[in-house]
This record gives sequence, structure tokens and C-alpha cells, in this order.
Amino acid sequence: MSTDLLATAETTDADLSELDLREALSHDVGSPRVLTRCDLSGADLRDAYLVDARLVDCRLDGARLERAVLEGAVVTGGSASGASLNHSDCTDTRFERVDLANTRWQGALLTDTVFSGCRMTGAGLTSLRGIGYTFVQCNLMLARCKGIVLRGQTLEGLRMDEADLAAADLRETVWVESRLRGAHLVGAKFAGADLRGADLGEVPLELAGHLRGATIGPVQAGLILASLGITVTE
Repeated sequence: MSTDLLATAETTDADLSELDLREALSHDVGSPRVLTRCDLSGADLRDAYLVDARLVDCRLDGARLERAVLEGAVVTGGSASGASLNHSDCTDTRFERVDLANTRWQGALLTDTVFSGCRMTGAGLTSLRGIGYTFVQCNLMLARCKGIVLRGQTLEGLRMDEADLAAADLRETVWVESRLRGAHLVGAKFAGADLRGADLGEVPLELAGHLRGATIGPVQAGLILASLGITVTE
């Protein structure tokens, strides 16, 4: 059986797509699992035990990882587009250069989780648990980030065009080479934030009101005034 390939800690180039792997991954095998170039597309990994695992260039598109324990795991390369990680435990987990488009994270525990260089367009990042999760050089266009807490972080290389940041806690954040064009900001908190390194695009007056308490640059201020028909000259 294909699931026998998971009897040992290291598995390489295995086709495990569409399989029910709950039993095979329900226990510790004595050392952290290492999965390399495995295809787990559409697989059922609910409640899987993947503590300190290493997943390298694997495919998890559409996989079910609800309540999976990925504490301390490192996921590098590959794709998990459309996968469900609702209520998973990703404490101290690192996702590096992974395609996480349209993934779902509702209720996931993300304490000190790091997302680096990931494609996360359309990801559902609502009702997250834990603190200290970070995003670096990630594409979060159209992501659903309502209520996300990034307070006090330096946000570098984030693309959040048209993302839903309603009620997000973005106080004291510093934005560096990032984008917020068309983002939904109703109820977001920006007190003490430095947005001079964020591309806000055209800034209508209703958007400007949601930026209360933030610092912006002269070009950004000019765009806001331009939306009121006011021309700024030296």
C-alpha cells in the first residue's frame, strides 16, 4: 500500500495524492519526518502529527490539514494551494517560498509562525490564534485578514492590494517597499504607524479617514488632497 511509504521517517518522491493518511501520520516515528518531493494533493491529513517535520518541494494542493500539528516544522518550496489548515497548530513553523494561494487558516494557532517569500493571494487569515506571526516578502493580494494583529512589526515587501484588513491591528507598524492599493481598511488601527514606505495608490477621502494616527509622506498627502480637488504646489 502507498501508505506503507510513511512507515519510516524519510519519504522521497512518493505519490500519496488523494489518500487518507490520518492513520499513517497519527503517531511519532521516533524522529521528525522528512518528506521530499512528495505529492499529497487532495490527501486527508487531518490531525496529522508533523512536529519538527521537514517538507521540501512537496505538493499539498487541496489537502486537508485541519487540526494537524506542525509545531516546529519547516515547509520549503512546493505548493499547498487551496489547502485547509483550519485549527491547525503551526507554532514556530516556517513556510518558505510556498504557494499558499487560497489556503484557509481559520482558528489556526500561529504563535511565532514565519511566512517568507510565500504566495498567499486570496488566503483566509481570519480568527487566528497566537501572537508573533510574521509575513516577509509575501503576496497577500485579496487575502482575507480581518482582525489580523501585526502591531509593532516592520512589514517588508508585502503586497496587500485589495486585501481585507478590516479591524486589523496595525498600530506602530513600519511599512517598507509594500503595497496597500485598494485594501479594505474599515475599523483598522493605524495609530503610530509609518506608512511612508507603502504604496497606497489613489487615496480617496474615505480611505484617508481610516489612516488616522499614521505618518505618511508628502506624495501620499498630495494624493489625498488631489482627491478633494486641491492642488498642492511648492
